[in-house]
Amino acid sequence: MKTNVGGIDRIARIVVGALLILLALLGTIGAWGWIGIVPLATGLLKTCPLYSILGMNTCPTSSKS
Repeated sequence: MKTNVGGIDRIARIVVGALLILLALLGTIGAWGWIGIVPLATGLLKTCPLYSILGMNTCPTSSKS
């Protein structure tokens, strides 16, 4: 998979995803908080399928994995 998520974008995805999952576990925001799995996974894997479809890239040096 091609790396297309980098820097601040990656950190923001991991933080927001973890926060949503935590809030879902605590019952604060309900089951919708589990959507946090998506930004968390894309941040950890450094790739976003939607970015690939739209031709976007926030990674300064794109590499193949």
